[in-house]
Amino acid sequence: MTDISDRQQLGYIASQAADARLNLELETEGMTLNIGPQHPATHGTLRIIAKLDGEQVIAADPVMGYMHRGYEKLTEVRTYPQVTSLINRIDWLGSFANEVPFILAAEQLMEVEAPPRAQWIRTILFEMSRIANVVLFLGDMAVQVGAVTPVFFAFRDREHILNQIESATGGRFHPNFDRIGGLKDDLPAGWVAETKQVMKKMRGFCDEIETLVMGNEIFQKRTRGIGVIPPDVGLQYGLSGANIRGSGVDWDVRRDNPNGLVYDQVDWKVWTHPDGDSFSRFWVRLQEVREATKIVDQLLDTIPAGPIMAKVPRIIKVTAGEAYVETENPLGVMGYYVISKGDLVPYRVKIRSASFNNMSITPWLLKGVYVPDIVTILGSLYFILGDIDR
Repeated sequence: MTDISDRQQLGYIASQAADARLNLELETEGMTLNIGPQHPATHGTLRIIAKLDGEQVIAADPVMGYMHRGYEKLTEVRTYPQVTSLINRIDWLGSFANEVPFILAAEQLMEVEAPPRAQWIRTILFEMSRIANVVLFLGDMAVQVGAVTPVFFAFRDREHILNQIESATGGRFHPNFDRIGGLKDDLPAGWVAETKQVMKKMRGFCDEIETLVMGNEIFQKRTRGIGVIPPDVGLQYGLSGANIRGSGVDWDVRRDNPNGLVYDQVDWKVWTHPDGDSFSRFWVRLQEVREATKIVDQLLDTIPAGPIMAKVPRIIKVTAGEAYVETENPLGVMGYYVISKGDLVPYRVKIRSASFNNMSITPWLLKGVYVPDIVTILGSLYFILGDIDR
């Protein structure tokens, strides 16, 4: 009986060894998954090449440039006043904000300063562009985890902001309203009172989103502890805006270097979050919308009287020289480096767009995560493809 049991045990061991050899022979390489460039998970014409080991990402590379439009070279064949109609299409959700740093760079070269009233209105419209932009993020981030209702709320309430932007500038998505030395027009009658009512509605929207999304158990499980960016790593990759403030870095160009805007005339707060995950980036942006409504309210109460344009030549030739101006745009820091030779058109323009820098961290950030988390992490970084493929 002992010999039989020994033989059975040896046979079992041999069969297991054979199965192991078979499994070794059938072992396959990791899978390569292409996400995009035409896929809702990539928020536009972005492609993510993800190499997988089962459900886990072992490497991820973003592929950009499918929508490249060459804005920097296009500005060099347009007069300075014509450039604003071009560049407000870079980040098309916060278009007026794109115009401001370019105009400020041209004013710096010409040693022109916009009148106080124009500075106030610029800052108001800048923050309204921020609200219009980030409100869509707050609704769309919920879609990444399967909640559809919040994005309809976002589109509903964003219309109130766009109505006010359109009534002041004449343009709903692309205002083309900023001018070297000031603004195209003054505010229409009744606009201030209507805008204050809209700010109340936007604060109500923030309360709704906080209840619907942030308090949702599924949303928290899909975002807390997911896509963590340590502050030192975020700074090394050049992150800015809510993406770096969501990692606890207290940096905001509006406060630290207003650059011709009047943020130093109002009382407001820069919000940060220490966790550095997808949830914290969402939380920071929610607080920024609330803070933006407070900034707008205070500026509406203190708009000075006076002209909206400084004295500038009818035909603008920007003084020869170089200038770099950056502002805290809805997606992060946007800067324009302008070189002038004293002509009607810029000699060279280099654009530092927020989304391009913010996307640079994706190979590091997506390594080791699971496939469903790719979507939520990309959503939390919040980029606009026009802001990348400029």
